[in-house]
Amino acid sequence: MAKNGAARDDARPQTHMKGTALRRSPAKKAEELDRLIHERLRLGIVSALAVNDSLSFSDLKKLMNTTDGNLSVHARKLEEAEYIACTKSFEGRMPKTQYRLTAVGRRALERYLDHMEALIRATRDR
Repeated sequence: MAKNGAARDDARPQTHMKGTALRRSPAKKAEELDRLIHERLRLGIVSALAVNDSLSFSDLKKLMNTTDGNLSVHARKLEEAEYIACTKSFEGRMPKTQYRLTAVGRRALERYLDHMEALIRATRDR
């Protein structure tokens, strides 16, 4: 029905039948993405850690081509979500920060990749 209460001429009938599941639209699937990982730098951090046992702050900074502050803020968000773990130590007098992906983070990345693959399939199938 239109706003004034009259039925619209271009209204489309329901196309599903009883017992058939409606396919979710790509937009709906996109809503399911883990927004924490979906941000470019955080996805880069998690992805880099997924293929390395651990990486230092310096290594991640170089890989991500970012600043100390930017990396620090995004790494902290991932730490708070328990997606990555941070270990601080000293080599001589120099502080060293190492990051590794946690089991929680690995599962979150797998879910994210599954959602992205489903979104791509749904978009291509249209």
